[in-house]
Amino acid sequence: MRWLSYLLKCLLGGFIAMQIYFVIQVGLWAALDPSSTAFQRAERWRLCGLSWSCPVHSSWVPYEKISGNLKRAVLVSEDDIFFQHMGVRVEDMKKAWTKNSQLNQQSSKSKTALRGGSTITQQLAKNLFLSSEQNYFRKAQELIITGLLEAMLSKQRLFEIYLNSVEWGEGIFGIGAASQHYYGIKPSLLDREQSAALASALPAPKCFDKAQYCRKANIHFPTRQDFILENMDRVALTPTPKLKAR
Repeated sequence: MRWLSYLLKCLLGGFIAMQIYFVIQVGLWAALDPSSTAFQRAERWRLCGLSWSCPVHSSWVPYEKISGNLKRAVLVSEDDIFFQHMGVRVEDMKKAWTKNSQLNQQSSKSKTALRGGSTITQQLAKNLFLSSEQNYFRKAQELIITGLLEAMLSKQRLFEIYLNSVEWGEGIFGIGAASQHYYGIKPSLLDREQSAALASALPAPKCFDKAQYCRKANIHFPTRQDFILENMDRVALTPTPKLKAR
C-alpha cells in the first residue's frame, strides 16, 4: 500500500500547489489588470486555433470610466446584492442544488452539474481560472477561489475585473469591446436603454450577438431588458455602511 500513500501525497501536494498559485495570481490582480482569462483563452482556441489573426476583441476600461447605468443594469441582471454579500448566496445555491437533483432524477443520462445560483464573484472565479466543465469538484474549487477573491480584493476591484472580462458575444469580452461592437461608443456614454440591453445579454451572450447560437438558449431579451430598466434605481453601487451603535 506504499504506492497508494505516495499517490495520495502527490495529489495533495498538487492541490496545495494549485491553491498557492491562485493566491499569488489574485494578489497580483490587486494592482495589475488580468491580460486574459481561462474562458477567453478557451474561446480564442475554439474560434482561431493557431491563427494569429483572430476575431477576439477585448479592451480594458477603468472602473470610473464605465457608465453608472451599465453598472446598475449588470447588478440587476446578475447579482443585485453584490456589494452586500460575502461572495455566495446560500439560498440561491440551495435552489440550484434542488433543481439539479430533480434533473438528475428525471434522466439517468443527465450530467452531474450545478446550474444557477452563482454570484458575480463566483462567475468571475470560474471565468478567470476554471474550465466550463460542470461537476461538483469544479464547483468546490470555484468556491475556494471565490473566498480568495473576496478576501484579497475590494468589491469595486472585483466588479471592475468582471466588467472587463465577461463575455458579451462571440469573441467579445469586456465592456470596452462590447460598447464599441454594439453601439460604437465609449462605455462611459452608455444610456439606460443601451445598458439594460447589454446586461440582458449576459445569461446568453452568443445568442444576443448571433441568432445561430439561440437554438439552445431559452431567453427573451426584450422582457429581460424591461425588468432591468424597472429595477436599475434600487441597486446600490457601493457597500451599504454599517450604522454605529449609540
